[in-house]
Amino acid sequence: MKTQGEDGLFDKVEQTIAKVRPALGANIVELVDVSDGIVRVQVILSSCSAGMPEQMIVSLIEEQVKDELPEIREVVAVGS
Repeated sequence: MKTQGEDGLFDKVEQTIAKVRPALGANIVELVDVSDGIVRVQVILSSCSAGMPEQMIVSLIEEQVKDELPEIREVVAVGS
């Protein structure tokens, strides 16, 4: 869960992920948590997508987020 001091960072991460979403096709990415420099996302793969693996989606998001927000160390996928 985001803590009170991380509200602004949570929103910044969400805005950054929003920039990547169009490249993910029909796959869904939901921001779950931002804490201690780690972003946790839930990836819901679409059965009608071109078969983009979850790890590739997480890598794309991680690259964009770390580029814009250097305080983020890692992006990880969490289960549903």
